[in-house]
Amino acid sequence: MAQEIIISGFGGQGVMSMGQLLTYAGMLDGKNVSWLPSYGPEMRGGTANCSVILADDMIGSPIVTEATALIAMNLPSLEKFEQALVPRGLLIVNSSLVNKKAKRDDIDAYYVPANEIADQLGNFRVANMVMLGAYLEKTQAVSLDSVMKSLREVLGPSKEHLIPINQKALERGAQLVTSIHQRV
Repeated sequence: MAQEIIISGFGGQGVMSMGQLLTYAGMLDGKNVSWLPSYGPEMRGGTANCSVILADDMIGSPIVTEATALIAMNLPSLEKFEQALVPRGLLIVNSSLVNKKAKRDDIDAYYVPANEIADQLGNFRVANMVMLGAYLEKTQAVSLDSVMKSLREVLGPSKEHLIPINQKALERGAQLVTSIHQRV
């Protein structure tokens, strides 16, 4: 079954990085992949989202209209894309920035305090990795090993020192969603 994911938030929250990591990891895992970024008209701090498809079969279009998962980093993202989720779709919300619950009761929703966890780890920039870890734990869409290999490629030698904190963030996100069984 194909995973069709929408990842959305403000520019600077690592939305595109999450999408790229999933795409690269999918390629390493032998899947067909697509990544389609979309930016708001603002120069900085505007909206950003991307669509990622991970599939065993050929991908007909990179556009996601019926998402199997939504990772919402902020309230505008939840409000804009919640309706794009298929019934029983997976919703992962950054509850650090979103104080509302999903409106739908036919989806599986998890509320992850990604910013607080990132702060506890000592780097607010890894909130996106907390969310990605939660997604990976719930779906097993790609292997953590492939994500870590992709992270090494994306960061490159100059930022290799950031790999351990990113790995901790992925692990904390995964641990959090295994400890909560939250259904809308």
